[in-house]
Amino acid sequence: MPAFAQTAPPVPVDAADCKAQEAVLERDMALARSRGQMLRRRELGDELAALQARCAALVPPVPAQGRAARIEKLEQEIRTLRAELDRAEEQLRGLRSESP
Repeated sequence: MPAFAQTAPPVPVDAADCKAQEAVLERDMALARSRGQMLRRRELGDELAALQARCAALVPPVPAQGRAARIEKLEQEIRTLRAELDRAEEQLRGLRSESP
């Protein structure tokens, strides 16, 4: 199992930094997911959530249209996570059903 450096990401100073760091974390999450590193993916998800919370303070209040877009984005993320969970549960069932 490779060791991952536990370095803290730089503190974002503006919305562009937030988006850049968010993109890096999302890319790393996709890579971890493709490698079956669910714990790493979850850790990156936690980092992403923390980054988004920090970035929320940098962004001015969003108008109603932006709010609707954020709701849609979150709903899509939930659908994606549920599909990922379904795949992981299917893999687990398959492993459990294999004879040792």
